Amino acid sequence: MDDQTIRLALEHHWKASDAGDFEAEHAIYHDDAVLDYPQSGERLRGRDTICMSRYLQPSRKRFSVRRILGGDDLWITEFTLSYDDVPSYAVSIMEFRAGRVVHETQYFADRFDPAPSRAHLVEHVAGQ
Repeated sequence: MDDQTIRLALEHHWKASDAGDFEAEHAIYHDDAVLDYPQSGERLRGRDTICMSRYLQPSRKRFSVRRILGGDDLWITEFTLSYDDVPSYAVSIMEFRAGRVVHETQYFADRFDPAPSRAHLVEHVAGQ
């Protein structure tokens, strides 16, 4: 699968994620895909398990993609994931095989204010 096709599949995946379209959201995953959340120590095995874990999540979710980078079989998406209108900044690293995700790792971080020691050095970016 070429890079443009994978990029379009990723864009479709994130739009489906934002819309709550679980079937379209999980079409990108291989049947035996693995999803890791290193911060909580969780590993989910299989597309059906990944889908069910998201289906059972009780919060209202919204996704806003900042950028997608990658090539060949390794792609990174930087996005904001809001649970019940509270944003968390996230990075998804997806490894592909034969056009489907076989391994994804997601990292999450909450917003924080600049440290006082560097507050005078930073530029504040609206909406981030």
